[in-house]
Amino acid sequence: MSVMKRLSMIFKSKANKALDKMEDPRETLDYSYQRQLELLQKVRRGVADVATSRKRVELQINGLEQQAKRYEEQGRKALSVGREDLAREALQRRSNLQTQMSDLKIQHDNLQAEEEKLTTASQRLQAKVDSFRTKKETIKATYTAAEAQTRINEAFSGISEEMGDVGLAIQRAEDKTASMQARAGAIDELLASGALDDYSGSRKDDIQAELDRMGGGMDVELELARMKSELGQGPAPQGAIEPGQQQPQQQPQQQPTQQLRQPGEGA
Repeated sequence: MSVMKRLSMIFKSKANKALDKMEDPRETLDYSYQRQLELLQKVRRGVADVATSRKRVELQINGLEQQAKRYEEQGRKALSVGREDLAREALQRRSNLQTQMSDLKIQHDNLQAEEEKLTTASQRLQAKVDSFRTKKETIKATYTAAEAQTRINEAFSGISEEMGDVGLAIQRAEDKTASMQARAGAIDELLASGALDDYSGSRKDDIQAELDRMGGGMDVELELARMKSELGQGPAPQGAIEPGQQQPQQQPQQQPTQQLRQPGEGA
């Protein structure tokens, strides 16, 4: 296959695909229905033209018949007055008119047959157009319903173009939020470890941070021991303070009295 043939085939396939995508079956059906109506109108116009021609021939035949009658009457009058020559001429003209009327009657019969043929074709075409119109409307309604159902299903599944854009926007927002949260957490950790300086003035030194961690751990241990004591799983912690109670003051420890020894007593 030559290059030109391949290019021609590619171009035709691309054009066919583009046309198929652009084509709306409803518009195609409406156009076909319009063409059928135009054809029906032409057939009806043809019937009217044939009927007009037939009627014109009928008028000509009627005119010739009346003229033939006049020639016959004129021939009779000529014979009554002894003018045989005039009677013969009137009868000759009457004969010529009868020949013309015979030809016109043949044309009339042909036109009448053609008119009946076109009338039958017009009636059949009218029935076909009416049937096509009903089928066209049914197909259009079915296509519209299928199109709406397809759009609904695409919206639910998220594969439509509009919903795809919305899904991408949501995904980008979620990714950006997760990135900001990770960045905020990393900065908090760096501030807590002292790797970054806190210029707001609330930064604590390492010793204070260590004391805070130790104090928090002791509070947790005291709270855990108090809960175990309440559940009977262990003695009450000495450092735990019940709610509503004051911490008892510690009594000073008494120093043991030493017995004074008298001078001269032995050890």
